[in-house]
Amino acid sequence: MDEKYYDAMLNVLTREDRVINPFFQYYPYEPTPYAVLKQLSDTYPLIPEDRLVDFGCGKGRTLFYLNYMFGCNVCGIEMNEKLYKDAENNRKRYIKRHPHAAEKIEILPILAEKYEVDQKDNKFYFFHPFSVTVFKKVITNIMQSLEHHPRQADIIVYYPTEEYLCYLDHKTDFRLNSGMLIHGAYEKNKQEQILIYRYDG
Repeated sequence: MDEKYYDAMLNVLTREDRVINPFFQYYPYEPTPYAVLKQLSDTYPLIPEDRLVDFGCGKGRTLFYLNYMFGCNVCGIEMNEKLYKDAENNRKRYIKRHPHAAEKIEILPILAEKYEVDQKDNKFYFFHPFSVTVFKKVITNIMQSLEHHPRQADIIVYYPTEEYLCYLDHKTDFRLNSGMLIHGAYEKNKQEQILIYRYDG
């Protein structure tokens, strides 16, 4: 799938470059391939009332694509200063072409574990952005929000690690709800899949 084509369609610049994060618990920038986002959106539709949080959003590709496809609310969390600035610049570029989305896109320059989960957040996206240590803290924050404001919520994990899955399966109230194998990639790499864990509130 032509990455340049989709960037142009969204009026953003999100292709990969060599950005090294200054904290060892956080991993270098790698955007979710558009082919993966297309398969996700074809299989897992969102609605305008949803609010998806992308932890380690990088330059914001997932945010802009899903907002474009579904008109949903999106929030990106990015601790790397350079990537945050790139994401903000992309937000301005995207809104210039899609002004109706201005109030539906938020990007925050903070550590993932410092994000205060909003009671409107109901979809949480992870593309292996950080260590399982940070992941556990983030999931704990999500669970606390769900306990205080009961609602159905999904955790969407692309390219899952055994550590992530073991924690979700054995230490949380989320349960595996569905999954999809990434076309043309799973045959070569078993991590090329998306798993969706659900909390029913």
